[in-house]
Amino acid sequence: MSRVARLLPSERRQRQLTRAMEIALVGLLFIGLERGNPGIIVNTGVALAVIQLPAILQRDYGLPMDARLTLWISSAAFLHAVGVVGIPGMGWTFYKGLWWWDHVTHSLSASVVAAAGYATVRAIDIHSDDVQIPPRFAAVVILIFVLAFGVLWELLEFAIGISADLFGIQGILTQYGVEDTLKDLTFNTMGGLIVAIWGGIYLTDLSSAISEKIGVR
Repeated sequence: MSRVARLLPSERRQRQLTRAMEIALVGLLFIGLERGNPGIIVNTGVALAVIQLPAILQRDYGLPMDARLTLWISSAAFLHAVGVVGIPGMGWTFYKGLWWWDHVTHSLSASVVAAAGYATVRAIDIHSDDVQIPPRFAAVVILIFVLAFGVLWELLEFAIGISADLFGIQGILTQYGVEDTLKDLTFNTMGGLIVAIWGGIYLTDLSSAISEKIGVR
């Protein structure tokens, strides 16, 4: 067992944490519905949909989504949604009140995106004898993938922010300017680097399973 694994909570505790985040989001969703608040409804609804993905991938596609991967994905969705929505009655959100919240969520979300890219690239490498992807090149591909996704996300934030202003809807996504965008991209890169370095340790089983599915198809 690696040192990192020893620092993580037990598998049972990880599943409990995931379930607790899901229940909290359901509670926030009902508050949003009761108040007719589009920002709360959209952000908690999207986060709840993302949290369901690991179970769907495992049940319908047979991919090994263990408690660790499930908690990883769920944490990214949960922290982003709570950061935008905040706690009802506080009068401020975590994104606005805590300067470091945005950096944490971007790094975590980027690491999830990088993990998906890494698992896919490795699966293609394993499946095809005609495709040989050196580990260092795979890391470069992952970083490019994360940066491209980050740029698309920032453009989406701008588009949603402009549309929300036009329709008078508050609290869906907020853009804080060019400087904030550059910081977001920097922390996206950090999340991608983490996966590029340690992805081979924690995503091997998932890559192999995806490779098998490619072979079946």
